[in-house]
Amino acid sequence: MLIRMFASVVLALCLLPRGWAAPSEPQEIVLPGKGIKLYLFTPEPGRGSGSAVVTVHGGGWKWGKAAWTFDDARRFASAGMLAVALEYRLSDEVVTPVDALEDVCDALGWVRENARKYQLDPKRVAAFGVSAGGHLSAMAASRGCGNNQGAQGNGGPDLLLLWSPALDMERDGWFLRLLPKGAAAADYSPLASLHSDMPPVTIVQGDRDTLTPAVGAKEYCRRLTEMRGSCEVNLYPGVGHLLTRNLAIQESNFDPDPVLVAAGNQALMEFLARNDFVATTKAVGIKE
Repeated sequence: MLIRMFASVVLALCLLPRGWAAPSEPQEIVLPGKGIKLYLFTPEPGRGSGSAVVTVHGGGWKWGKAAWTFDDARRFASAGMLAVALEYRLSDEVVTPVDALEDVCDALGWVRENARKYQLDPKRVAAFGVSAGGHLSAMAASRGCGNNQGAQGNGGPDLLLLWSPALDMERDGWFLRLLPKGAAAADYSPLASLHSDMPPVTIVQGDRDTLTPAVGAKEYCRRLTEMRGSCEVNLYPGVGHLLTRNLAIQESNFDPDPVLVAAGNQALMEFLARNDFVATTKAVGIKE
């Protein structure tokens, strides 16, 4: 679905905080080898929480850029986290979502390798994923990154924050067309790859989402809870993908509900605080 690109653009705009001083502009880091870019937003001196978050943009795996999550990254940095916005490889005739998943793992690995430099706990590294980025973040948690880093011991994130995530990939025809030939959708579906050692998960979801339906988020949490994992769905009524109020055309002409967007951000901040990733429960830039 071509228009997922626009969905992530709108989310980046509608989450723009107001009435606060943003942290410094990001520092660009280029990882050796594949040229993957990271953009670092650091908390104010003396206000770091010792945790980090990698932000992973949406765009249907085929479009997008790290800047789409810069406002989210600024919000996390204002709460004391090192926020790292990832610009992963986009799917084309050669690159596939499998490569993008590798890039998410590389970003998580870079954060942990530099934990001492940024005064971080390498077992407190979260991932925030939007739409297709939610899929990549969730897969990094369930499939793992092929190493023994992090609290879960598989190199994936230690906490998952997902916004309108794509989770049931066996039913996603667009995703199936992007996979490399011979790859099984179940092997790259967060819903199909859940296990009992998953990190805690929170999901922001519209109950009338037609692109990444709420049924996938609810089933994901149901299965994980049955495995004695921790998973919650913040389900908002009457809105669709990325909490748009325009239900007739959810692939364009987005109209995100500002009240519910604020509530979603507040839910993320409270989840971070409950898991000792930030000290405050107040989402920066969100007015009462």
